[in-house]
Amino acid sequence: MTQSAAAARPAIIVHGGAWGIPDPEVKAHVHGVRLASEAAWDLLDQGASAIDAVERAILLLEDDPTFDAATGSHLNRDGEVELDAGFMEGTTLRAGAVAAVKRLRNPILAARKIMDVGDHILMVAEGAERYAAEKGLTLHPNHVLIVPRELDRWEVQRTGQVRLNTEDAFRH
Repeated sequence: MTQSAAAARPAIIVHGGAWGIPDPEVKAHVHGVRLASEAAWDLLDQGASAIDAVERAILLLEDDPTFDAATGSHLNRDGEVELDAGFMEGTTLRAGAVAAVKRLRNPILAARKIMDVGDHILMVAEGAERYAAEKGLTLHPNHVLIVPRELDRWEVQRTGQVRLNTEDAFRH
């Protein structure tokens, strides 16, 4: 294969976050990134754009509580999930991003909307959430993004003590 042919060949690289993955969770992380990369390839094989393939891979990570991406994210100091997402298309340099959003299950969809509409590049917090809602995305209560593993981790950081029954925190 020539160097130019190798350069033209697409690559999909999916990583499951930049943190020390605990040994008992490694298998789930490997499985999740494989599913995400396979889903992206499937879309490309069907003729979808690279943007659509990347979005699909990220959506799978955001929806999988194994990852620190949307559902399952680390909690902020106040015990809430607070999310950032960015999207950029390399050929045209179109970009869109959200930061500090708390009520979006899939912040990558909001970043994509911002990029596609093109009237902004970065939107933050409640303004980003209002924009997302105006563009048809559903807002959710923050607690739906919180998983027991992260609530336990936050509780230990906050108090130095382990929670006895994490499930009680999710009963409303």
